[in-house]
Amino acid sequence: MPDDNTNCWIYKSIRKEEMYLYLSAEDAFDVLSDELLSSFGTPEFVLSLELNTTRKLARVETSKVITALQQDGYFLQLPPDLKPHLYFGD
Repeated sequence: MPDDNTNCWIYKSIRKEEMYLYLSAEDAFDVLSDELLSSFGTPEFVLSLELNTTRKLARVETSKVITALQQDGYFLQLPPDLKPHLYFGD
């Protein structure tokens, strides 16, 4: 189980709606591959927060984010798999 109280900095993609990047250190983009950073686009800072296993996140399991931050230095949250036909009655 990941350690409690992990700080993270969250950035959104300006290229892909609802794609977020969680970093273990502020502006620590050097942990990302050039390909990932190129695909993500220029990161736009959203907020910083302290994660722990009791804190709930909207779209991802907190323990997965904490583990990725501790092992890789980042976590990439992909956009939800939306099904437009379900929303527009097609």
